[in-house]
Amino acid sequence: MDRFMELAMAEAEKGLAEGGIPIGSVLVCDGKVLGSGRNQRVQYGSAIRHGEMDALENAGRHPADVYARSTLYTTLSPCAMCSGAILLYGIPHVVIGENRTFRGEEDLLRSRGVDLEILDDKACIEMMERFIRDKPELWHEDIGV
Repeated sequence: MDRFMELAMAEAEKGLAEGGIPIGSVLVCDGKVLGSGRNQRVQYGSAIRHGEMDALENAGRHPADVYARSTLYTTLSPCAMCSGAILLYGIPHVVIGENRTFRGEEDLLRSRGVDLEILDDKACIEMMERFIRDKPELWHEDIGV
């Protein structure tokens, strides 16, 4: 597993340990981590604190050229909200741990020129399968079912 995806997985594991949803994300530019985060909807009582959104928030403000050179690592395929943020900030490359348990707006991202790399990572898949099995009501709340 890539070191940045390992960091995203560590964020997901922290979220799970906190009673939240195990999705982690890391924003990287020129080999440097700008921000990392995890889904914290439960922890913050937030409607928008998905893993990708949390990583962007923790990265703080940057000029457009920084985002244009960045890669976003996420343990799970990005939802519509997070995909919108990826497009808004012009992030050109997204590395996705897995998209079997949830396939987000990958077609939209590709149609707008975002390069997606799907790792189909076993650890990411197993973590989400276990979470969905153990806490289906929380998972359905998070994805709007």
